[in-house]
Amino acid sequence: MHIDQVEFTIFDTETTGLDFACGERLVEIAGARFKADTVIAKFDSLVNSGKAVSAKAFAVNKISPEMLQGAPGMEKVIPEFLRFSENSCLASYNTNFDLGFLNNELTLLNLPLAKSNQAVDILTLARNVLPGLPRYALWFVAERLGIKNNQQHRAYADVELTLQVFMKLKSIVLDSGLSDFNDFFRLALSGNQFKPALAEKRMDFLKAAVESKRKIFIEYLSAQNNQITQRQIIPRLLRRDGACDYLVAYCFLKQQEVIFKVENILKFSY
Repeated sequence: MHIDQVEFTIFDTETTGLDFACGERLVEIAGARFKADTVIAKFDSLVNSGKAVSAKAFAVNKISPEMLQGAPGMEKVIPEFLRFSENSCLASYNTNFDLGFLNNELTLLNLPLAKSNQAVDILTLARNVLPGLPRYALWFVAERLGIKNNQQHRAYADVELTLQVFMKLKSIVLDSGLSDFNDFFRLALSGNQFKPALAEKRMDFLKAAVESKRKIFIEYLSAQNNQITQRQIIPRLLRRDGACDYLVAYCFLKQQEVIFKVENILKFSY
């Protein structure tokens, strides 16, 4: 199945603290349900668990006791979110955190748990598609992808930012020739920097470009400044050094021959 035929729900949570195992609870949950490039529905709700927000959590999310006084309880919000996201593929930026807190609330309500092996971790996807970044905080990845942001650490604002990052990462994967949902899903679960199928498609394209000596267009993640730039190049030679593949090419941006690390070539086309 093509990835654009699948409905996703990207969700985010704000909490009273960092660890549900220590009794911390949800205070806000939000989601955006979408298919292809179209948002179908939105969900956003504060939730009153009866537990106070810690000082450290308040410093981040700015959710005060006054804001939670009139908020609905967990027994109302969580079932509503389940209905909202039903029959879609859950996704979040760090599923260990968000899904962990969601499943903790489901446990307390005696409801079936959401399965972690059926949720897309966009943090892992970013690590696999953009290898070598010095950090993978949501705001940092968004900046490197050219997304203007002011991360607010409120649930729906973070959902919107995560959705933009997801779309950019999906575009890179699709342009690399990988469109099947199952392959995409495995890429988001894998600890490897690139799934072999994706790396193989990229290498096949570059080999053909070297042989034809045709001018091509790439998007390249620089190892020096972690910026993504668009380049017009003429490939000259592919070579291997240790465990890494490199492309030697004339770069019109630099107006000289440049050596590109192949795994950092994110997009490529004639």
